[in-house]
Amino acid sequence: MSKGLSLWFATSSILLLAAAAIAMSYNGWIAVLLGVIAIGNIGWGFVIKAKKNRLNGPEPE
Repeated sequence: MSKGLSLWFATSSILLLAAAAIAMSYNGWIAVLLGVIAIGNIGWGFVIKAKKNRLNGPEPE
């Protein structure tokens, strides 16, 4: 996975989890929804990484 795409998934996951933490003060259901979306976003990043590694082989570090 490219560094830009990795940065996108890391940043978007942090923002979603921060929004979930803030939403806990207002509405628990929105916080749960944002938490589930954040977990899905993290999982989606792993799926994309696995697909790219399967097609191209692992990237050198």
